[in-house]
Amino acid sequence: MATRSLGRPGSGADRWFEIRSQVHHRLLNSLTPDQLKTLNKESVRGQIGLVVEKLVIEEGIPMTLAERERVIEEILDEVFGLGPLEALLKDPTISDILVNGYENVYIERGGRLVETNVRFKDQAHLRMIIERIVSNVGRRIDDSSPIVDARLSDGSRVCAVIPPLSLIGPVMSIRRYGKKALSTDDLLKNETFTSGMLDFFSGCVEARLNIVISGGSGSGKTTMLNTMSRFIPEEERIVTIEDTAELQLQQSHVVRLETRPPNIEGAGAITQRDLVINSLRMRPDRIVVGESRGPEALDMLQAMNTGHDGSMTTVHANSARDAFSRLETMVMMASQHVPDKVIRQQLASAIHLVVHVARLTDGARRVTGVAEVLGVEHDHVEMQDIFEFERSGISPRGKVVGTMRGSGNTPICLERLKAYGIHLSPSIFREVHEIKDK
Repeated sequence: MATRSLGRPGSGADRWFEIRSQVHHRLLNSLTPDQLKTLNKESVRGQIGLVVEKLVIEEGIPMTLAERERVIEEILDEVFGLGPLEALLKDPTISDILVNGYENVYIERGGRLVETNVRFKDQAHLRMIIERIVSNVGRRIDDSSPIVDARLSDGSRVCAVIPPLSLIGPVMSIRRYGKKALSTDDLLKNETFTSGMLDFFSGCVEARLNIVISGGSGSGKTTMLNTMSRFIPEEERIVTIEDTAELQLQQSHVVRLETRPPNIEGAGAITQRDLVINSLRMRPDRIVVGESRGPEALDMLQAMNTGHDGSMTTVHANSARDAFSRLETMVMMASQHVPDKVIRQQLASAIHLVVHVARLTDGARRVTGVAEVLGVEHDHVEMQDIFEFERSGISPRGKVVGTMRGSGNTPICLERLKAYGIHLSPSIFREVHEIKDK
């Protein structure tokens, strides 16, 4: 879908905003308070059409039929939607919308950032759209709470920051989630992982191994977690815990919990740690924490070590091995009295597998490392690589090429998989898959 052209300041865009503002103002003046309470899109469309006709006649504004229809659509977006962003939100190929002040809007499409010609009228216009988003989910943004995480009705995640924290006026990022979750076939086609890796992941989830998915921002951790969760048996009870709900689990017996920010008095906050502790009383078969980023890592660790095998979480890290250092730091945030040695032993006992995903320079998301936790030796966590992606270069068209290969190491966890009736061929841990520019 083509992006609506709104132009730049100093162009015809200012005139266009002025026309729209006049139509919007006259529309509101023509409606009674009772009519405003019962607005629906079709009745308002007719009202806007009448206002546009009057404006064209009274002001002598030359407007084609297409321009009149465009005004009507954009006023409808202002009244019922998110204004200039509606056109972008209707485009399924866009994965991120980044608003850097009212004059600069970027999108990510196919892993590439592109500047659009979409803009807001002014800072107040952008602030109004942000407030509309956060109020719809019962959150607020103001001088006392200038940062907010929220979500749209389609599940897209929104992060907004306003002055004085933002020096360029209100800013906002929207992480889009498709209406249709990516299937394993889609990810295999995109070469996110190989079929052998998928068989291994499936077996590890069915055999109730505790799994951590690591990666950078936008690397595909949540997508990978959703993919892993598909192998959880339907009869199991799953409790998910998130700051902003975005997981798309396919099972029917899922309890979804979401944190709550403090109210206007600064009280009433419910943290991820509170929810993890409470979830242990809810008879879960598995606990899935959308992202471990603080003290809740300690309680997640305790849950993994006390009968809740098969639990999963994600963590920001640069590699599978770095993920352990991050988790160790988080556990120390919760209890500084636990010795480092004990923390490492607990981590090594609780976590069986770390899957690292990365977004490459060509925009592709790919599993770049899978490591198995072996234990603690000489106060260091011992891990062995199972799969890895070796980058060899960039093609003339800019695609990252390389090799996905098994390390040749036989995972110790295969014995556990056999106990669950899962038998994998040792050959998958020696497979080599070339990533080429097709």
